Amino acid sequence: MGLIPTVLAIDAGNSKTDVAVVTARGEVLATARGGGFRPPAVGVEAAVDALAEPVARAFAAAGAASASHVSACLANADLPVEEEQLAAALHARAWGSSVEVRNDTFAILRAGVPEPRGVAVVCGAGINCVGMRPDGRTARFPAIGRISGDWGGGWGLAEEALWHAARAEDGRGEATELARTLPAHFGLRSMYALIEALHLGHVEHGRRHELTPVLFRTAAHGDRVARSLVDRLAEEVATMATVALTRLDLLGEQTPVLLGGSVLSAGHARLDDGVRDLLASRAPKADVRVVTAAPVLGAALLGLDRLRAGEAALERARAHWETGRR
Repeated sequence: MGLIPTVLAIDAGNSKTDVAVVTARGEVLATARGGGFRPPAVGVEAAVDALAEPVARAFAAAGAASASHVSACLANADLPVEEEQLAAALHARAWGSSVEVRNDTFAILRAGVPEPRGVAVVCGAGINCVGMRPDGRTARFPAIGRISGDWGGGWGLAEEALWHAARAEDGRGEATELARTLPAHFGLRSMYALIEALHLGHVEHGRRHELTPVLFRTAAHGDRVARSLVDRLAEEVATMATVALTRLDLLGEQTPVLLGGSVLSAGHARLDDGVRDLLASRAPKADVRVVTAAPVLGAALLGLDRLRAGEAALERARAHWETGRR
């Protein structure tokens, strides 16, 4: 590899980790994939241990022992203090001379823009929003859940759908088709049966996320309650994006607003139209796009930004993922 600086790019989510070794010229020397990154569940050291295997495979394939810089975009790095803890743990592994840790939402943002400027809202299992400017200014939210004011995300939507369906069936709430479609997804006849199955563990807790697509299908068939939940999510997405644009003084400028994550990239027409309509009135200069690029590209580009790589290097790295190579 000679004297050419390199980046170890890491995009670690709850379900999978992608790693790449990229030169300052934008050449992708190697990639590897590993399992999920869950420090809240297993602790920081054990979570970083899980990164070691794909990192070792990527270094071996690249013919390297370390990199000049580690650019790590990590799930569950929600607060600056968590980023500092994770950066210290990564630095102790000696994978790179310097280390920068960011929340993984920054990877999705950087993957979708030609320069580090814009706002991204991500809705997958949870919901988050970040923004950045080339001068280093950022906007972000704690994104820890209800205690930090969040609403939405796949898990949250499933819980809301269950709540409304349970109350509809027993008479406490408005009638909704969710009382039929949610239990039917698991082959059950009633919400009571589903409540019992969830409570007793006959339906695993982790399968609740399967109810989010059911919610969207029910909304698409005209159910008022299901539609109200979709509309509320559109409101949350538009609000987060508008606040981030305002914090960065970008509300009056043509600015990319990127939508990512499994819920926002699924093509739900009512949600997509709702977000775009709300932003058209609140942030008319927002250029709303859905991100389809691999988030590890964003981690790589952030690392190349740190190395002050030229435009040709950034385009070369982008081309590697955008042409479908892995």
